[in-house]
Amino acid sequence: MKPKALILTGYGINCEVETAKCFEIAGGKAEIVHLSDLISGEKKLKDFQIMAFPGGFSYGDDTGAGNAIANKIKNHLQQDIVKFANEDKLLIGICNGFQMITNLGLVPAIDKKYGIRQAALMHNAQARYECRWIYVKNQSQKCVWTKQIEILHLPMAHGEGNFYANDEVMHHLKHNDQIALTYCRENGLPANGKFPENPNGAMLDIAGICDQSGRIFGLMPHPERFNSFTNEYNWHLKKEKLLREALKKGSSTNSNSAQTDLKLPKSGLGLKIFKNAVEYFG
Repeated sequence: MKPKALILTGYGINCEVETAKCFEIAGGKAEIVHLSDLISGEKKLKDFQIMAFPGGFSYGDDTGAGNAIANKIKNHLQQDIVKFANEDKLLIGICNGFQMITNLGLVPAIDKKYGIRQAALMHNAQARYECRWIYVKNQSQKCVWTKQIEILHLPMAHGEGNFYANDEVMHHLKHNDQIALTYCRENGLPANGKFPENPNGAMLDIAGICDQSGRIFGLMPHPERFNSFTNEYNWHLKKEKLLREALKKGSSTNSNSAQTDLKLPKSGLGLKIFKNAVEYFG
């Protein structure tokens, strides 16, 4: 049976459609659910195995990115969310969703203290909105979502992605293998806090973290925006390189024939994150 993924929407969330699409392509069954329908009880968390907090600009980022909607969720669904977090289920927060689940205390949740905020995503060190493609490297053996991933090239777009936590929390993050993704250079070497490889000034180049179980994952880049080979900004260049490699191997005697025979990849690298989630229940 396909695992069911609840994709949250409402109040300024705007990446729900592509997030749902990724779960569907990955082999799951996705349903976009408005927060009001969860609050009213029309839809129930217990009917789903996966929950996704997509990107966007909930409540226009007023009072801090992801803060207002996190307060609304706390006021109405705190017990349900904490129960979901403690079960053998998966949860992801992407960009604004990462800000939401950090404000909700779902990550890093040191000592399984779900519901207590222990970290923050502050304004970018450049004091401006950043929109670019970046490289991230998997650092965790624990995180379910990043299994068998080494380096990803992903788009990011945010104004408040500067990860911060106090020394005690940072110690636990490192000791518990909860630092899931870090910003890096194309060759995998650390960004070392340098812009633009680290686009926001995050401590230890942190791009994503998980809870201690590895089931709850938050990240600032957008894997759902790289679900197809042609999503990547330089795909035409990669296509040309593949075409030239085919010609060198002698698979075709002319470029027109090689162009016809060339089989381009269909999936984008970001899909691996969603496939890992679906396969967790397989």
